[in-house]
Amino acid sequence: MAKVAVLGAGFVGLSAAYWLMRDGHQVTIYDPAGVAGGASYGNAGTFANYACIPVNNPSVFRDLPRFMLSPDSPFRLRWRYLPHLAPWLVRFLQSSTERRYVASAGALSVLLSRAHDGYREMIEHADLERFIRRSECLYLYSGAAAFRASEPTLSLRRSLGVAFSIVGREQVQQMEPQLSPLFDRGVLFSGSWFLSDPEAFLKTLAAWLMRAGLGMENRAVNNIKPQSDGVLLETAAGSATHDYVAVCAGAHSGGFARQCGDRIPLDTERGYHITYPGSSNLISRPVGWAERGFYMTPMEHGIRVAGTVELAGLNPSKHQGLLELLQFSSKRALPALTTPTESWLGFRPSLPDGLPVMGRSRASARVIYAFGHQHIGLTLGGLSGAVVADLVAGRSSPFNLAPYAPDRFN
Repeated sequence: MAKVAVLGAGFVGLSAAYWLMRDGHQVTIYDPAGVAGGASYGNAGTFANYACIPVNNPSVFRDLPRFMLSPDSPFRLRWRYLPHLAPWLVRFLQSSTERRYVASAGALSVLLSRAHDGYREMIEHADLERFIRRSECLYLYSGAAAFRASEPTLSLRRSLGVAFSIVGREQVQQMEPQLSPLFDRGVLFSGSWFLSDPEAFLKTLAAWLMRAGLGMENRAVNNIKPQSDGVLLETAAGSATHDYVAVCAGAHSGGFARQCGDRIPLDTERGYHITYPGSSNLISRPVGWAERGFYMTPMEHGIRVAGTVELAGLNPSKHQGLLELLQFSSKRALPALTTPTESWLGFRPSLPDGLPVMGRSRASARVIYAFGHQHIGLTLGGLSGAVVADLVAGRSSPFNLAPYAPDRFN
């Protein structure tokens, strides 16, 4: 039995704790924000087994000027952040060639095809099925031109084994009668599902794990120091040595990697959500408007409208224009919505090639990384946790980890 510290109490960190404890290890989670205190709280709640299309793709060379200048664009860049972001952007553009884009999509599809395996047992053992809604996700397109523009990515999804069906205007209206009639086509993704309350899902899992012996430290780790026989963690309250440390801290993971000598080009895609209370009966499933870059998901406390991308680092200030765009676009898509009562900003961990980091630090085999999941941390959380446990145990992974290696950027 090993003594293992996990940094991060989101979907990846708590899943790692589950699989590590299943192997008999003594596990302690460190997170100053507590369970679901970061991006795992405010996401769209979708199990997106279809999300194998990385943000880095050849279309960015054509579309980037429009994204940056259009007032309706779901993308924003804070110009004062550009000097810091420039090296990441260069790598991102290098990763957006056809060859690298297709390679990233293939590597994502390998993970996504196994994503449910990371959750199946956990859901049963921790009584989490009550938070799962088995309605499949619907992508919408507001015109024939928008749908035609999506056909290359749909073709790539299909070639990678993603199952979906294309539905017309009448079928969209039959499935979701409250939607505006402006949507010309839709894509229904087979086997996808969503959570009625991502925070409650994780807090229920954490409580179950704590009853089984999980330690929970709601404090920040300031330093990681690999040693010959373990890893020293330093906090404001003192230090502790663990046999292994798993870095699953999302957008906050880059600093820990640098302390171990690993220069991983992690940055942040800031995402937003707003919530319309008492409106969950208006739709029955997650509905995404492809051109506008957001989802509407019927959750326990109302419809959550989540999406957009802002490149501005970990700055806590919200971009009011993106919140207003979410409100305008969601009410255009679903006219019966009234007034949102909650707005939220979260930090998605993003790597230039659209793939997460999963593997060992070059400084020490006792430091294991599982972060950088971009928009699909919820979907890949269970599987990533199982990878962490395999690495601690020295087991061979059921799939090749090389595409996700921490040193792939060297």
